[in-house]
Amino acid sequence: MESLPHNLSGHYASDKKEILSLCTNRQGYSIADLARCLGASIPKVTRIVSEMVQEGYLVELGKTMSSGGRRASLFGLNPNAGYFVGIHVENESISIAVTDFPGNIVNTIENIPFRLGSARKSVHEMCLKVLSCISTQMNLDCSRIAAVGLDITGRVNRLSGYSYSFFISEEKPIRSLLEEEFRCPVIVENDSRAMAWGEYVCGAAGDCKTVLSLNVGWGLGMGMVLDGKLFYGKSGFSGEFGHFPLLDNNQYCRCGKIGCLETGASGLALHRTVMEKLSEGRSSVLSSAYRKGREISLDDILEAVRKEDVLVIECIEQMGATLGKALAGLINIFNPDLVILGGRLSVTGRYLLPPLRSAVNKHSLNIVNNDTTIKVSELGKKAGAIGSSLLAKNELLGTLN
Repeated sequence: MESLPHNLSGHYASDKKEILSLCTNRQGYSIADLARCLGASIPKVTRIVSEMVQEGYLVELGKTMSSGGRRASLFGLNPNAGYFVGIHVENESISIAVTDFPGNIVNTIENIPFRLGSARKSVHEMCLKVLSCISTQMNLDCSRIAAVGLDITGRVNRLSGYSYSFFISEEKPIRSLLEEEFRCPVIVENDSRAMAWGEYVCGAAGDCKTVLSLNVGWGLGMGMVLDGKLFYGKSGFSGEFGHFPLLDNNQYCRCGKIGCLETGASGLALHRTVMEKLSEGRSSVLSSAYRKGREISLDDILEAVRKEDVLVIECIEQMGATLGKALAGLINIFNPDLVILGGRLSVTGRYLLPPLRSAVNKHSLNIVNNDTTIKVSELGKKAGAIGSSLLAKNELLGTLN
């Protein structure tokens, strides 16, 4: 089969898109099933399905179970119809996930060194790196890429393709630049929302329908899946949990305001608190490096956690209590099935979760929080890239929430 056409056209275009949407949510439809769902005749649906099999969108999966008579063929998405690529952008690295046409994870690569800058050349270099990893490390044919999803920190307008944290001076949105590079449809999404969708479909969510996914990294963000759908809000900027004005600490946030939750519960806050304690002469495995004037990174602090450093663990527990108090408010408002703790600091869950849960129990309504489970992410750094690839798939097949 030749490469997958990106635009569904022809006489039955709308019906084809509806069939793809149906097959995204369930494996195996008979002609009769599809006819009922579309409200169309069996001869018409037979012709449409035949075309879609020839075009490579659908494949016969087997036969229906039957106690007698002729067994009907079952049709579903063709795994070989194309690939969807997700790119998760962090401060100093990118991660890549590739899913097949039905949405199964084909491969993932984490922590590829790269710093994305606000220039067209930087976008070009990132795309070359992604294509190189897909072809050489994953051994996949890049011409089979059907769509690409990229998730990035900060405010993103998914509909226009603009990022308001990167490429603000460019005449074209970052989505257009990426489409020129990859030569296929591209979506651009906020990282916290992409992580939430990855966890919802492939990670910790299970059968839960209302999920709050916290992205605790250098900053603090949140993605919300409400009744099975990603929630965007009026302008697409929902989930700015880190900028909730909760704290009376006189700390300036990166947004320019004072007392945002992010100033007390994030990687930035953890780094600042640890450095303050080191300056006071507190003992730590980081003390020697601090006295020598060596720069101490967030990775150094997380390594100290792995070494069970008492000072850093104390700072994390303080952060957990702050985060838990704010989370209690969210639980009272949304009454979620599940809260997922993800992002870079989720590796500290052993020390972060106990004070967080204690604060939730103290500050939320028992009748509400009894129905909420709090878990650490199952996908880790892969969540954003997987979520982006699945959102790219939904966009191409017309099933985006």
